Amino acid sequence: MIPLRDNVPSSRPALVTWTIIGLCTLLFLYEQLMPDRILVEFLHLYGVVPARFTNPTFAAHVGYPEGGYEALVTYMFLHGGWLHYLLNMWVLWIFADNVEEALGPLRFIAFFLLCGLLAVAAHILFNWRSTMPVIGASGAIAGVMGAYFRLFPKARVVTLIPILFIPWIIELPAIVFLGIWFLVQLLSGVAGSVSEGQAASVAFWAHAGGFLAGLGLVRWFLPPGCKYCFDPRNRRYDREGD
Repeated sequence: MIPLRDNVPSSRPALVTWTIIGLCTLLFLYEQLMPDRILVEFLHLYGVVPARFTNPTFAAHVGYPEGGYEALVTYMFLHGGWLHYLLNMWVLWIFADNVEEALGPLRFIAFFLLCGLLAVAAHILFNWRSTMPVIGASGAIAGVMGAYFRLFPKARVVTLIPILFIPWIIELPAIVFLGIWFLVQLLSGVAGSVSEGQAASVAFWAHAGGFLAGLGLVRWFLPPGCKYCFDPRNRRYDREGD
């Protein structure tokens, strides 16, 4: 399922969201200029390799520098290919502008980064022996999706569902679209843990962990006394206690 748009309007520019997209774009273009050997080394240093942090003996033997904890943040802004980059930025734009407006710019920055940290922690927990670097904003974006699930359950998401190469476009309630998306990530993570294979090459546990982090944390990042909800019938926000 690919979201095409939602029906929640924004009343002001999502400056933080645009900044994140711009930073990811600049870094992705920078990656494309690197020779393959240098790029692999770059991703191992600034992506998150679980075994680097869970197995110090392995890390020292391979030659990772000591520390390297900045990778827990930098991994969110790197991507492994055009499809990875484009899908992440598109989904971020669909859902993040409304969450940013609800939280405010500074709270949104902290929320985004914290969701990314908790997402990669979930990935490390279930893939603690992995020597493959995990990169991408999808864990933090999953946190944004979890926040959207909680703040805007009445919203509608126009969704593209390809069926045998035939595009089927349908409008789904946000709670249905995001609920199905989360279940797919969770079940794929379980399948990957049971049998390492194709599923293990995708950070499904980071997606599921990020979503749950966003779902649980967003209420603590809302401005004091403010409750957001979107009413699709009159296309407006209802604010209580703001």
